[in-house]
Amino acid sequence: MALRLVSDFDLRKDVLPWLRAQRVASAAAGARGGGPGVLENNYESLRILNVERNGNVIYTYKDNKGNVFFGLYDCQTRQNEHLYTFEKDLHVVSCSVNSDRTLLAASLVHSTKEGRKNELQPGSKCLTLLVEIHPVNNVKVLKAVDSYIWVQFLYPHVESHPLPENHLLLVSEEKYIEKFHIQVIQEDGSRVVIKDSGHLLRERVAEDFVWAQWDMSEQRLYYIDLKKSRSILKCLQFSVDEKFNLMFEAPLDITLNDSGFKLVNFGCDDLQDQENLSKHLTLCVFTNHTALLNTFLLLGSLCVCYSPKFDSWEKFTYSVFYFHKGHGKTFTAALGSVDSHVTKGLTFLNLDYYLAVYLPGHFFHLLNIQHPDLICHSLFLTGNSEVVDMLPHSPLQSLSGSLVLDWCSGKLYRALLNQSYLLQFLWNTRLDCEKMAVLHCVLSCGGDRRFLEAKIIQWISENISTCHSFDLIQEFIIASSYWSICPETSNMDKLLPYSSVLTWNTEIPGITLVTEEIALPFMKVHSFKGYWEKLNSNLEYVKYSKPHLHYNNSMVRREWHSLISEEKTGRRRSMVYVKNILDNATKVISNLEARNLEPRLTPLFQEEDNHQRLLMGLMVSELKDHLLRHLQGVEKKKIEQMVLDYVSKLLDLVCQIMETSWRKHSLHPCVPHFSGRASAAEFKVFHIMTRILEATKNLFLPLPPGFHTLHTILGVHCLPLHNLLHYIDSGVLLLTETAVTRLMKDLDNTEKNEKLKFSIIVRLPPLIGQKICRLWDHPMSSNIISRNHVKRLLQNYKKKPPSSVIHKSSFSVEFLPLNYFVEILTDIESSNQALYAFEGHDNVDAKFVEEAALKHTMMLLGL
Repeated sequence: MALRLVSDFDLRKDVLPWLRAQRVASAAAGARGGGPGVLENNYESLRILNVERNGNVIYTYKDNKGNVFFGLYDCQTRQNEHLYTFEKDLHVVSCSVNSDRTLLAASLVHSTKEGRKNELQPGSKCLTLLVEIHPVNNVKVLKAVDSYIWVQFLYPHVESHPLPENHLLLVSEEKYIEKFHIQVIQEDGSRVVIKDSGHLLRERVAEDFVWAQWDMSEQRLYYIDLKKSRSILKCLQFSVDEKFNLMFEAPLDITLNDSGFKLVNFGCDDLQDQENLSKHLTLCVFTNHTALLNTFLLLGSLCVCYSPKFDSWEKFTYSVFYFHKGHGKTFTAALGSVDSHVTKGLTFLNLDYYLAVYLPGHFFHLLNIQHPDLICHSLFLTGNSEVVDMLPHSPLQSLSGSLVLDWCSGKLYRALLNQSYLLQFLWNTRLDCEKMAVLHCVLSCGGDRRFLEAKIIQWISENISTCHSFDLIQEFIIASSYWSICPETSNMDKLLPYSSVLTWNTEIPGITLVTEEIALPFMKVHSFKGYWEKLNSNLEYVKYSKPHLHYNNSMVRREWHSLISEEKTGRRRSMVYVKNILDNATKVISNLEARNLEPRLTPLFQEEDNHQRLLMGLMVSELKDHLLRHLQGVEKKKIEQMVLDYVSKLLDLVCQIMETSWRKHSLHPCVPHFSGRASAAEFKVFHIMTRILEATKNLFLPLPPGFHTLHTILGVHCLPLHNLLHYIDSGVLLLTETAVTRLMKDLDNTEKNEKLKFSIIVRLPPLIGQKICRLWDHPMSSNIISRNHVKRLLQNYKKKPPSSVIHKSSFSVEFLPLNYFVEILTDIESSNQALYAFEGHDNVDAKFVEEAALKHTMMLLGL
């Protein structure tokens, strides 16, 4: 399935065997009340209570007498530990253990035989207790009230020696949050007790809120209060010393009831009627986490996901506010059949670069949070898809990061995108929007990039003509190059192109959306580090950076055309400037060859191809200047290397596509000869090369030196003459000096080949055409050379009096017009010998012109 749920913890597998072993050991020792108790057939009471920041799982269960036991599963050692036992029939609302495992906080209510166990009875109390458990000792009552209380210990960001002070959050149903300061001391060696337990310091953290969410991984508290009926999202960051700062306030355009109350991720809450989840609103905050920095860049994303109360059997509406991008999107998903009732709640899952919206049995929406502008970069699948049917149908609770809790089965998962399944899905899907979305999903997963690119290229080769909304090769080259560079450096996602598609107007089946600008969060602090620095950078970018700063090759296009134009006219700017550009290209090719040590099958990089080297070098120069302008705090050497890596990657991807096609069709690694008939394999490779050329031409990307020569050779092989000339005239085939030189040498002078050669020569640029004509010993070639020579001589000719021009020629023939013309040419040559020397070909003179003219006349007369 699209999501891969990797099990981190399973109550049935990781806890039950240990409990049974403890029961057997306890029975053998004859112990009563000292162990974890006897479960017998009361397995259904075993449930998860909380997952702490270090990944440890706290769970509870009851024995046949109703005694409540607390246990802890250590995710590092994979061992269970019995924490404490309440020898009363109580129901646990919430529980937390400090990082040293010396204190346990629990909130409990009395169980009742009738009605719901979690229902407070008139006059009953909710007890919030603080217990010393190292060893089990005193119990202190923190609260005894008629409203529910949730507890959560704060955890230090770096766990080292035992802490002298612990901090506990108490969240009340009365809509306030307190923080208790609990100092501990050691007595009698290792015994840990609470210091001055009768006078614990407390402070009010938040009040009058209607919704709150705890981020265990980053130790952040998000909550919403209503000011003049307006929802304001606030965030408190708890730091290493357990102080806290209000980081931001952000207005939310959502409707919340002042009388409502909702908590997210304060333990595993079973107070709500899970069967009626679909009737309640869903709201959660997602950010990316610094723990991902070893593998991925820090995104600085801040997403608020919201789904109102469900009120229709035909459609489902939910919103995602991308605060780090400055806009929000409201999606409306069609549910299909009216008979298909919604009985489960909507689930939002955090998947690093993506956010999953999942309604069991109905739809699965994978939202791109880094580049959410175009809907085609997100994947939407309806209930008709196998992917949706294969996902769990039980409600999932998204914890911090990618942790997901299936509270029904007592399993804790790490949710990841299933790369292998997505690759398979790529082969099977028929919709262009799904191809686009899945392509980006697959590339974002990381892993063995070479293997992954080979799989995608194989898919492209088989489906190159099936995609009509965008160019598969273009998208692959841009996207894969992006993912090869961006994870290495922060802010590169704003500077390099993510996609070749800039707009998308095609409808996505089953879903509609409305995009609106939203008010940005107001940052309440002025010094930022880590995630907050990146988020602030994103917000500043949204405020001030319009239009977008993504690099494009428009400047390269203009400069390259200018250089080529100068080359054609014989005028070129400073040789130092051109040499620096060509040196850049040499560095790119050296960088590419150093990263790919395997021998190539395709005959590329076997010629200079100065035009492509100029394009490479210009792109290096322009991209480096672009990054130096906008990428702050990065060394110049590192930027230069990133630029080389990026341009090398563009070329390498073209080479990989070529290699795959060459290997698939078993072509010889040598350059094909012009003689002989084209095989079916050559036809297919020529088609792929034409698509590559089309893709890179539109984006103005460089090609490997030798690409145009190889393409032209295959074109001569595969195309009839009229098609070949059409390809040349329309710019699909680019005639290189190397290709035409080989054509002149490989083909004999049959009538068919003469026609081909002449058609090619007349289409060459003048400078190259003059060189090529020297290689073809043929009257046509002599005629062209003569015409060019005469044109050069007569460009600045000024007519002189006859007496100064006519004189006796030693090679005159009885054809007065020709005699007169040759005399003029001879006179010009003699007076301007140095100026009109024909580039070292001193045998081209008036005599050569006369002979060529006579031969041409004789041919026309059939003599």
